[in-house]
Amino acid sequence: MTRDEIKLRRLSAQYLTRKTEIQTAVRGLCGFQAQFLTNALHSIHLRCFDDKEGGIPTGLCKNWTVRGTVHVFSEDDLGLFVRSDGGRNYRSLDFSGYTFWNRRDTWSLTPARQRYFSEVILDALTIGPMTRESLKALCRYHGMDDGEEQSMFDPWGGGIRELCERGFMHYTVTEEKTFCLTPLYTPMEDDTAELELARRYFTHYGPASIHDCQYFFHATAAQVKGWLAHLPVQSDACDGITYFWIDDGQTFSTDLPECLFLAGFDALMLGYEKKESLFLPPEYLRGIFNLAGIVMPAVLVDGRVVGRWKVKNRKCAVTLFEDTAQIRKAVSDGAQQMWHELRTLTFET
Repeated sequence: MTRDEIKLRRLSAQYLTRKTEIQTAVRGLCGFQAQFLTNALHSIHLRCFDDKEGGIPTGLCKNWTVRGTVHVFSEDDLGLFVRSDGGRNYRSLDFSGYTFWNRRDTWSLTPARQRYFSEVILDALTIGPMTRESLKALCRYHGMDDGEEQSMFDPWGGGIRELCERGFMHYTVTEEKTFCLTPLYTPMEDDTAELELARRYFTHYGPASIHDCQYFFHATAAQVKGWLAHLPVQSDACDGITYFWIDDGQTFSTDLPECLFLAGFDALMLGYEKKESLFLPPEYLRGIFNLAGIVMPAVLVDGRVVGRWKVKNRKCAVTLFEDTAQIRKAVSDGAQQMWHELRTLTFET
């Protein structure tokens, strides 16, 4: 198997060369990372023919899932992603045990107080969605002090995140930090869920190496090898690395797309060990994966990252990592196809 064949298979499996329905893409790719919702919506727009540009698709949730990061995913997959420790803590308001949060020195909520404020929040959400700031003000009204507020509304999640991960509530699919109640569902057992996620990974991210899968799921090599032993994978080698994939009968283009404007935090960048990426030359790594943990929107020309982009007010600015007349033409043509009402396109180097 050649590097170009691996690229073509990945692009097709990720619906970047053959568009599909939103639910198919979101489920197959294990959701889209969504700290910034515009990135997830752009990822959907690139891959889906039933997407309405600028609109919010229905049937989606936003919550902490893969790698402990916020993703947009199908509501049908709540039981797959939000498992509440294999269902043991599903819809539980018992906070007396040790958790990632309450074992920290800065934690200020007793189990009783955490339950009390959790009930305040959940009762308020029965009326309808509420913003994080509105929920904070409500808890203040009900007697929450500064330390308790810092714990419940910790910037990395805190007590609010515990309620989300126990299946009570989730983010609405909006840019605003707004929460709503989660419908009832049945959490999957961890082993079953992990194997299903691995099946989706090797179907829609493959061909991928064991190291790639470790990177995507923050898993150990032993875990990945265990999943592979139970999956109908095929394998082949390239440059001394063994790649695995599940063949679902899809066909592949014979040509790499001339130009792609990937989303920030796009699955094509996040799906594989970044230092071993076939699409991102190592000398451009920090141009896409910056030291603050942001994954910038990448521009690909002929299957190779050549820069990054940003669009605002119908103006597109492209920072090129390598600058040739051929690359500029490919990017210009691609931008016009991507944004039909684009006013200006500027290049920086």
